[in-house]
Amino acid sequence: MGIIELTKAFKIPAKAKKIVLVGNPNVGKSVFFNVLTNRYVEVSNFPGTTVDISYSSLGNDVLIDTPGIYGVSSFNDEEKVAREMIIQADMVINIVDSLHLERDLFLTQQLIDMEIPIIVALNMMDEARQQGVEIEVQALEEYLGVPVIPTVAVEGKGIAEVLKSLDKARTGNKVPEIRDKLVPVKDFFPTTGEALLYLEEDPLVEVSGPLPQVHRNQEALYLKRRLWVNEIVKKVIKEGMEEATFAARLGHLLLRPFPGIPALLLSLVIMYYFIGVLTAQVIVEFTEEIIMEGYYSPLMENLVNRIFSLGTVTGYILAGEYGILTMTVVYLFGLLMPLVAAFYFSLSIMEDSGYLPRVATLTDRILVKIGLNGRAIIPIILGLGCVTMATITTRILGSSRERIIATALLGVAIPCSAQLGVIFGMVSPLGLGYLALYLGVIALVFIGLGMVMEKFIPGQSTDLLMDLPPMRLPRLKNVLKKTCNRTIHFLKEALPLFALGAFLISLLNISGSLLTIQKFLSPLVHGWMKLPGAASTAFIMGIVRRDFGAAGLYSLQMSPGQTLISLVAITLFVPCIASILVIFKERGLKDGLLIWTGSFIIAFLTGGILARIII
Repeated sequence: MGIIELTKAFKIPAKAKKIVLVGNPNVGKSVFFNVLTNRYVEVSNFPGTTVDISYSSLGNDVLIDTPGIYGVSSFNDEEKVAREMIIQADMVINIVDSLHLERDLFLTQQLIDMEIPIIVALNMMDEARQQGVEIEVQALEEYLGVPVIPTVAVEGKGIAEVLKSLDKARTGNKVPEIRDKLVPVKDFFPTTGEALLYLEEDPLVEVSGPLPQVHRNQEALYLKRRLWVNEIVKKVIKEGMEEATFAARLGHLLLRPFPGIPALLLSLVIMYYFIGVLTAQVIVEFTEEIIMEGYYSPLMENLVNRIFSLGTVTGYILAGEYGILTMTVVYLFGLLMPLVAAFYFSLSIMEDSGYLPRVATLTDRILVKIGLNGRAIIPIILGLGCVTMATITTRILGSSRERIIATALLGVAIPCSAQLGVIFGMVSPLGLGYLALYLGVIALVFIGLGMVMEKFIPGQSTDLLMDLPPMRLPRLKNVLKKTCNRTIHFLKEALPLFALGAFLISLLNISGSLLTIQKFLSPLVHGWMKLPGAASTAFIMGIVRRDFGAAGLYSLQMSPGQTLISLVAITLFVPCIASILVIFKERGLKDGLLIWTGSFIIAFLTGGILARIII
């Protein structure tokens, strides 16, 4: 893709300066554009894309708006369009969100490294003050080497100063290591910006003729820029909590080890009592035992028996021991649905209150020890809802190495919400001691596996960079809507798989194959892990769906020690079919098979060792 000349593509006078508005999404660029122009605006489609561009005259020059971007690159149409505009800009007005300075200054510094004259509009200064964030504007201007003007665009504050400062736009202070790497190649390109994008492995940079031998590495250059920006932010931001609201003060406090860690532990204890005690014991006792088993199951068995007879193959499949219309429906709607809804209700409150991103920041130092960063807490917590969904969200992690580690940990050591529901239902009556032992073993496997992968998988963790929204009281309507939508999505996904699992297990039982597989697994399940032989069925069912396998343990007569061993093993056992298919898609066949077989080995190895300790 060659450079598309803006003067030819749009109605821009040849001698007019192209002043381009650039910024991250949702930083107020549109407000700036509307206030600065306040006159007729042209809107044209950028050639070869579906992206519309707004531009307008600004005196003798032209002001051009661009799509919101986090960096100058070519990953999608919006970034490609913004990239073309920036490369050809005579000047850039960079809009920066004062509340998210660390995030936004990465783009600012990239523009400076491209040697483009810029002015920084430090927007939303009022919100920053409300959150207790004070920015030393003069110091920031000196570190960046470009004009920095505080603004509140929605109130029109500072915009006149931006206009007056257009002739003061400068190229700024480049990252020293990046500046040095540009020296051998910059003369081979029309602009320094294109030379930098070449070094950052942008696929759309055209090269004509031989270039000097240089090492191109986007990740390394991004890391140098990120570290440089982090140092600037540390020097120019100070806390001014005396002006902050109570919610802002609370948000800042929750980022500190104290009281952040005690608050996190308290949150988990509250979730345990809400999900594991109130829901798993009180509500589930009513929905499963009274409604489903007391009324629904007998009704369905009588209905099926009248039509097919329970002694026939069809009758057994529909309403037998593993019946599609009996066990599947009872477990799904009587046992799992209340527990899944309770989990999603808790998760929605954490999200809407702004607490979840603070948990990510708080856990960053811990997760770095296992090759991840705090952002990984999001797929980990989502994994407690659905491992399949969480595996997809590992895309938010910054490197392939982190995505592999996170996916493996999700596949091995994170129980999904439905499986967690059964676990809570079985371990809660045993008391807090057994719960603590269960959590301790799973945590030990999680940390141990993470540390092993951190040591043997090459590469480094990327730095944490994420928004911290204001702390606020969640709106009950939004929380209930999220909970309802997620629970319905779970039921739609789980129902056909539960039905398929019940059908397959029934066929295996009728044909005698179930007994054969049980005998094959007996040395592992009964001999090695000291569980009832019938527990083999639960592990077979777990291959179809992890929570379905966990549900298979629910009716077995086991001692407290055997219950603990079975729950640890079923937690660590192989991901369900839906999850492993997504793992294969996201990580590839080789890594997918390693995760699948690894979870099988870890589950039985841990279960056997635990059996020899407590039985």
